[in-house]
Amino acid sequence: YLVRDADELPRVIAEAFHIARSGRPGPVHIDITKDALQQETRAAHPTEAEVIAGLPGFRPNTEPHGRQLKLAATEIANAKRPVILAGHGVLHAEGWDELVAFAEKTQIPVAWTLLGIGAIDETHPLAYGFMGMHGWKHVNRAIQSADLLIALGMRFDDRVTGNVRTYAPYARIIHVDIDPAEIGKNVAVEVPIVADARRVLEALTRMVDRVEPEERRAYHEELAEWKTESVGSSWHGSGAWRDGLLSADYVVERIGELTDHQATYVADVGQNQMWLARYTGFRNPNSHVSSGGLGTMGFSVPAAMGAALGRPDRETWAITGDGGFQMTFQELMTLVADHIPVKIALLDNKKLGMIRQWQEIIYGGNYHSANLPGPDFAKLADAFGIPAFRARTPDEVDGAIRAAQAVDGPALIWFEIAEEQNVFPMMPAGKGLSDLIEKWGGADE
Repeated sequence: YLVRDADELPRVIAEAFHIARSGRPGPVHIDITKDALQQETRAAHPTEAEVIAGLPGFRPNTEPHGRQLKLAATEIANAKRPVILAGHGVLHAEGWDELVAFAEKTQIPVAWTLLGIGAIDETHPLAYGFMGMHGWKHVNRAIQSADLLIALGMRFDDRVTGNVRTYAPYARIIHVDIDPAEIGKNVAVEVPIVADARRVLEALTRMVDRVEPEERRAYHEELAEWKTESVGSSWHGSGAWRDGLLSADYVVERIGELTDHQATYVADVGQNQMWLARYTGFRNPNSHVSSGGLGTMGFSVPAAMGAALGRPDRETWAITGDGGFQMTFQELMTLVADHIPVKIALLDNKKLGMIRQWQEIIYGGNYHSANLPGPDFAKLADAFGIPAFRARTPDEVDGAIRAAQAVDGPALIWFEIAEEQNVFPMMPAGKGLSDLIEKWGGADE
């Protein structure tokens, strides 16, 4: 939008917010000329009906087509090894209750994308886990052996599929998305449904027959065995990595536990983002915020400020690495000025961790521009007037978290973690979900 007249502002802003929040959410640019900013206006704010009437070309399709629903119901009835893939669209549609109702009626396990975290309580018996490039091995294995994928509000991006030629080779696909441009873009689908994810789930739950747990017993027992093997072999939880160094996954796990899994957790980009996704343990919808599309380093602290202001009833944690933090740490000034009670968990490995990991594993240890000797982060926080705490061993973690929680306002914890800890599994470029690297150099992380 280009606004030249102040009288246009109420309409333009109302339309922009409607577009930004409807259908597939996204940004809208409003350019206001300087002379318009200096004008006075008495223009009235339009009603919602007036806004919709003023946008005749913007009509996202929210209702599913009956024929497509019947096709989907038939696929679901015939499937023996189905998996639900929950994406960000489930959360945008506020369809978390409908997702659980559908999964329980059909006894289908639920996997989720990075931005689909929180669509189902991770302690639910049908919650299977985080999928994709750094997802759980058992989840990716289930996808690769599935005969039906029910994809809800997700776009089959490369971090989910890897090499699409080897992705889910036995599966037929039902793809639900409110954006028709996403359906069939990356993978071929048998049943496309352009609609709101919640409304599709409501309709399908009414249409499908109830499946008793006993009917899928063998399938669920096999999945449970894979999960036990996968989680048990993935190193985390004891607090110390090699040589007693502090483990990052232990830190985020303890943050989840000590906040009773009831906070808002805002990730930065890189290894910290994956550790948070894998080990925090999410219980509630809209409790996870991440720059999943653009992958913007420095995202966590400013985004956490917005999350804290938007949900003041929740404790808010920004989980960041030392690289991302140094891109936007000037926002510490804003935290202090506006007394925004964000708790910052700074995972400092003195590296651009994900860059270093790829250089170690893919490029044979040919390191370049990955080392990041940083400042004394406690002194930096203190310079802004923010209380800072430091943890270098597992024994210091809980005390530091509780100390930060006790602060009335922003606080920072400087976790000095192991410098060479990697995020496993990982999927190399050009490979698929069956080609995950699970360990490197004798370490399972």
